[in-house]
Amino acid sequence: MTATLGDSRLGTRTSYGGAMLIRDARLVALGGPVADGAVDVRIEDGRVTEVGPTLPQGPGESYDAAGRWLMPGLWDQHVHLGQWTLASARLDLASVRSGAEAVAAVRERLEEWPDLPVIGWGHRPTAWPDNPAVSDLDAIDTDQPIVLIAGDGHHGWLNTTALHMLALSTRDSMVSEGEWFQAYGRLAGVMGSDGTGPDAYRRSMEAAAALGVVGLVDLEFSGGVADWVERWSAGADLLRIRHACYADGLDDVLARGLRSGDPLGDDPRLTMGPLKIISDGSLNTRTAWCCDPYAEKAVPGFEEGQPNQTPAELRALLARAAAGGLDVAVHAIGDRAVTEALDAFADTGARGGIEHVQLTTRDDVRRLAALGVRASVQPAHLLDDRDVTERLWPGRAERCFPLRWMLDDGVDVVLGSDAPVSPLDPWLAVAAAVHRSGDEREPWHPEQAITAREALAASTDGWGTVAVGHPADLVLLDADPLDGAGGDDRAHAQRLAAFADHVVATWVAGSRAYVRP
Repeated sequence: MTATLGDSRLGTRTSYGGAMLIRDARLVALGGPVADGAVDVRIEDGRVTEVGPTLPQGPGESYDAAGRWLMPGLWDQHVHLGQWTLASARLDLASVRSGAEAVAAVRERLEEWPDLPVIGWGHRPTAWPDNPAVSDLDAIDTDQPIVLIAGDGHHGWLNTTALHMLALSTRDSMVSEGEWFQAYGRLAGVMGSDGTGPDAYRRSMEAAAALGVVGLVDLEFSGGVADWVERWSAGADLLRIRHACYADGLDDVLARGLRSGDPLGDDPRLTMGPLKIISDGSLNTRTAWCCDPYAEKAVPGFEEGQPNQTPAELRALLARAAAGGLDVAVHAIGDRAVTEALDAFADTGARGGIEHVQLTTRDDVRRLAALGVRASVQPAHLLDDRDVTERLWPGRAERCFPLRWMLDDGVDVVLGSDAPVSPLDPWLAVAAAVHRSGDEREPWHPEQAITAREALAASTDGWGTVAVGHPADLVLLDADPLDGAGGDDRAHAQRLAAFADHVVATWVAGSRAYVRP
C-alpha cells in the first residue's frame, strides 16, 4: 500500500518521475531504526513507499546503488539565490585586504572591460587600515557605475555615478542596511540584465544538486511570488524552493491568500515560505544590535549597534504574519536583537524562527526552546567571523554560534549558508559545526561543537534515516559521512568539507536531479 503524507512541507499530492526501485543501498543512520546491511527502497508518486531487503521489482525502473550510502537530501535553509546566481559573474573581492587593493582590482577590471559596469562582491572592510570612500572610486577614470557589495551583504560601496543611477543621495560613505537592501532590488532594472534569468537560476540549482542539495529557502531581497512562478515555469524548477517575502511584499502575499507551505502554482515543490524581517544589522558593519558596546570603531550614536524597527513595528509585522498563516524568519545577529525577537514571538504567538542567532545568552537559548522558535544558523560564518568577533565583541565569543547549548536545550536547529555570504555548500556548514575551525588553529570554543550526526540531521529538513513516508528527496553517496565520527574531529571535518566528491546521485520527488558523470 502506498503511503500518503500529510506533512505541509511536501505540499499536495502530485506525480513525479514515475516509480523506481533503488536496490542494494545502505542507509546513513541519522535517527530512527536502521536495517542491518543493504536494503531496497521503493519510490512511488514522489515518496518512499517501502524499505526492506530484496523487494520485488514492480513497475518502473531499477537503480543499482551497489552498496552505496543513501540518506535524505540536503537543504540549505538560508540562501539569497539571485545573489548567489550572480556571484560567478562578479568581481571577486574576497581576498582584498584594504580599500587601496579593492580600488586596484576595480581598475584592472575596467582596463579589461572598459565599457561594462563593475559589480564586485565579497570585500570585508572591518579589519582594513583604511575606510572605503566614494571619492576613492570616483578617482578612477571611468564613466561606468561601480557597485561593490560587501561580503556580509549588508552594505554597498558605490561611486557617485552608481549612486545617481540608483537614486541615492550623494555621500562619501557606504550605503548600508535598509537603504542598501532597497537599492539592491533596483540594480537589475537600472543597470541592465544582471544574469539572473531562469537559465542562470537553473544552473545554480544544478550546481546545488551536485552537492546533494534537494531544497532551498530563498530569502532574496528582491522579487516576489509572480517572479518565482514565472521563473519556475521557464525551467528553473529542479529543486524544492520555499520563497520568502519581505515587508514590502506582504500585502501581495496576504491578498493572494497564501500561507506558509502553500504551493505557488501547480507544482507543490515551489511553495510559500516565511515573512523575512531584518531586525538588526551585521557584525562587520557594527550594526548588529547588542547588549554591550562594540570594542572599537562603533557607529557614532549607536555604540551597541541598532535595530531596524521599533519593538512596536516588529510586533506588528509578526502579528500580521501570524494572522495570515505565515511563518516568520527574523534576522537577529546581536544578543539584544535576539532578546527583542523572542519577546515579539512571545507577545504575538507567531510561528517560525530566528535567522543567524550569532550572539545570544544562555537564558535566551532556553527561551528559544520554550517558545518553539526555530534557530536557523549558518556555521560557516564562524570561520569568517572568528577574528573579528574577538576584536569587536571581546569576552563574548563563548556565546557565539552556541549550537551545543541549543541542541542540549531542545531547540529545533536547521543549518544553511546565507549564500553568497558563505558558499552554498551544506558539507562546509556541517564541517564548521563539527570542528569550528577552518584553518590549522584549534577549534574556536569547541564546547559549542556538535556531532556530525546532529549536523547532518539539522541539514535534512527534519527527516531522519530514510523510511516509509519520507519524500523521495534523496542523495546517494559512495561513502558513509558518519565514518570517522567520534575520532579526530579535525580529520573528520576535513573529510566532510570535501564530501561533495562523494555525491553519486540526487533525486527530488523521485526525479533525478543529478547523476555523477
